Amino acid sequence: MLLDIYSFSTLTASINKDLHAAMTPWLAVATELVLIGLLFLTFYALLGLFLVYLERKVCAVMQNRIGPNRVGKWGVFQTIADLIKLVTKELIPIKNADSFLFNLAPFIVIIASFMAMAALPFAKGLQAIDFNIGIFYIIAVSSLGVVGILIAGWSSNSKYSLIGAMRSGAQVVSYELSVGLSLLAIVVLSGSMQLSTIVESQANGWWIFKGHIPALIAFVIYLIASTAEINRGPFDLAEAESELTAGFHTEYSGIKFAFFFLAEYINMFIVAAIAATLFFGGWMPFHIDHWEAFNRVMDYIPSIVWFFGKTFIIIYLIMWFKWTFPRLRIDQLLNLEWKYLLPLSLMNIVIVSFVVLMGWYF
Repeated sequence: MLLDIYSFSTLTASINKDLHAAMTPWLAVATELVLIGLLFLTFYALLGLFLVYLERKVCAVMQNRIGPNRVGKWGVFQTIADLIKLVTKELIPIKNADSFLFNLAPFIVIIASFMAMAALPFAKGLQAIDFNIGIFYIIAVSSLGVVGILIAGWSSNSKYSLIGAMRSGAQVVSYELSVGLSLLAIVVLSGSMQLSTIVESQANGWWIFKGHIPALIAFVIYLIASTAEINRGPFDLAEAESELTAGFHTEYSGIKFAFFFLAEYINMFIVAAIAATLFFGGWMPFHIDHWEAFNRVMDYIPSIVWFFGKTFIIIYLIMWFKWTFPRLRIDQLLNLEWKYLLPLSLMNIVIVSFVVLMGWYF
């Protein structure tokens, strides 16, 4: 199969074999874990810098202006300059704050996004860990981020931070229901919670097309609910500048603020990657059943290009939301979930189950 020429399985198996040949088994496993950790740290940092730059340019285009254009050609080093500024800024101690929890909160947010990213299949044979309950695992660990937000708001000894944290808690807990139910629609269609199996089930067509209208409804619900879950506009009530200054991270400065800032963008990448994986085939090329010649042409495009191409298109949609729609009020935000999205998600699950039972999908 032509897909195998771009598979990372041979490379990773070769590295594993060489390490086990040169070291004791436990040392080889430890070395592999360190290498994977370093790769993820590097990818995490570079991806965050790129997404901040991308959003500034997308925002500039939508507002008919230039965007960053001073530091480096086309302003590509602007985010690096901002990072240096944040890293070198003084960490201001907050009077009467709970210092232990105050310092712990940014790390909880960062660790939650790291854990979620570990299960993503970036390309054929390129996945840190492939759980048989991958969807369940991602939903579970991504939910931990709100714990860090609540701790940050409570420990800051600031009413603005506390209100922002409580808003975020209510928002994330509410919209997680619709996110989970929309993902469950694809689990029902594919018959598996393992991400690699879900990707392979789309070899003859992506679920967004094979699943008919219920899959399309699930994708739209997921896109709206996941945008709210990561506190992106127009659902950024947790950090509404006009009301709460900067929300739950008002009292943070320097590298601790950078952790919250970076985690928001990495979470945006994660929700876009999950959507690309479940609804649009992940790293799987665009195939049409029985169109062998067309499918062979599509197979020439590397799997990693397919994955990141789909993911960044969805990221662009999320950015488009933010710079197009005005921010909702908190009552409108919760009404949207509890009165509209959640009942629609529940009805959609029933329809998907009936479609699968009757075998009406491709």
